[in-house]
Amino acid sequence: MTPAKLSEVVLAAARAVFAARGLDSSLLPASISVERPRNPEHGDYASTIAMQVAKRAGVPPRELAQALVEELGQAPGVRSVEIAGPGFLNIRLDAAAAGELARLVVESGESYGKSDKLAKQKINLEFVSANPTGPVHIGGVRWAAVGDALARLLRAAGAEVGTEYYFNDAGSQIDRFANSLLAAAKGDPAPDDGYGGAYIAEIAQTVIQEHQDILKLNEAEAREEFRRYGVDLMFAEIKKSLTDFGVHFDTYFNEKDLHDRGALGHALDRLTAQGHTYERDGAVWLRTTDFGDDKDRVLRKSDGDWTYFAADCAYYLDKRERGFDRVVIMLGADHHGYIGRMKAMSACFGDDPAVNLEILIGQLVNLVRDGAPVRMSKRAGTVVTLEDLVDAIGVDASRYALARYSSDSPIDIDVELWTSAKSENPVYYVQYVAARTASIARNAAESGHARGTAADFRPELLHLDRELELLKTLAEFPAAVESAAELREPHRVARYLEEVATAYHRFYDNKIDGKIQRILPAGDEEFTETHRARLWLNEATRTVISNGLSLLGVSAPERM
Repeated sequence: MTPAKLSEVVLAAARAVFAARGLDSSLLPASISVERPRNPEHGDYASTIAMQVAKRAGVPPRELAQALVEELGQAPGVRSVEIAGPGFLNIRLDAAAAGELARLVVESGESYGKSDKLAKQKINLEFVSANPTGPVHIGGVRWAAVGDALARLLRAAGAEVGTEYYFNDAGSQIDRFANSLLAAAKGDPAPDDGYGGAYIAEIAQTVIQEHQDILKLNEAEAREEFRRYGVDLMFAEIKKSLTDFGVHFDTYFNEKDLHDRGALGHALDRLTAQGHTYERDGAVWLRTTDFGDDKDRVLRKSDGDWTYFAADCAYYLDKRERGFDRVVIMLGADHHGYIGRMKAMSACFGDDPAVNLEILIGQLVNLVRDGAPVRMSKRAGTVVTLEDLVDAIGVDASRYALARYSSDSPIDIDVELWTSAKSENPVYYVQYVAARTASIARNAAESGHARGTAADFRPELLHLDRELELLKTLAEFPAAVESAAELREPHRVARYLEEVATAYHRFYDNKIDGKIQRILPAGDEEFTETHRARLWLNEATRTVISNGLSLLGVSAPERM
């Protein structure tokens, strides 16, 4: 029985008690939750429903709790219920009800953990969006891992999600990039405000090889050609590195398109119609201070040029007009000041910033080797790139390490730790369970010990403490996925998987009177129905580990 199912059973019991006592059932919540007690001796699950509603119902909490004990005692799958303290309900399930969870997980397969919790939400999720002036640096890699995991989580919770990379191919940074390519092609040093690193020279040489007469053009024409071809080459490289990292976007959106199709003018018209623009000193301003910004923002400068903020406004409006209810943007640690103006801009369009716009800020990442931060890339020169991280620890470890911590916390990724084949390495610790469960399933098949059909499974045989503890841990997976999606915190799934791994290792090594309680018989031992039941639990564990790792974009190996 899952916590969600038990919650329904408890709520049904509460409704029955209210009906029997002539109490107003509308005083009960629409849904409740049950929690696992910290001390297993207090039961399998606990509920505070009696204390939540007793005062409103005009009944002492313990009196209401006693009525619930009597009602729940008749519920299928509930072995016992006890009252603790002022009205806590400590609930124990019978072994068959607990063990049924293994059948549910195995039969659900890849769908176990999915729900319709966010079914009515249409979310645009923008992340990475690094300028095409260089390789993706380690800060952007964090958003690649976290953003992709979050997209998977939101979809698993039922939301309709469009992932998006905003391709900034207009503006002064692109000008500096083009100037840097032209300088490298001529053999000149990089401009003072330009970009260095071996990748600039590589791209410049590629452009020359493909367009051999480019340096015969006048400087302005040559610069424009280097801009056009160089940006295409750099962005193709960015897309390939992200694809190799397992990150795929539904949409790559070009900023230049906003300018070319008049989207900035359209946004200005909408904001003017809402009454939030004004002119001063020949420029057009947006009155964002009406909605909490620290100052008003210029949309169009006195010389007629658009500002970056005007493009931000147009891009936000474009997303909303494409039908997305919520726009989620992931930004780096240096963008805190961006939040106020964007929230105010959303309000200027007539939206509710608390509903329609969400901005997530990620903190810095350091790659550490031999106790010291790695400061520079051999290729990029000034930053550590996605390729540097993958070369150091691999794709799986990189994705897991970046998704394992709350995004608002800085992290150090230690090369020695994340490449070690030890339990201290979190991704190894979890993937080892994936491999071990697969190995046991193979061994069972090779020795003729089939897990059998659902009709062959006897859940009541999973009654040992460590079997029950593993079952309870597996039962929490759907709730872990839902909370990680709702709170935008993929690290909750990683930490949960480590709890599953711990529970599985304890189950695997379980001893009673010095004898290991094996999943498969050893030597000439007879294959029993208990072994068969444990094979179902083994397969349920692999299912949860595989599903959870998949949500993080990490593989669940069958061998290690």
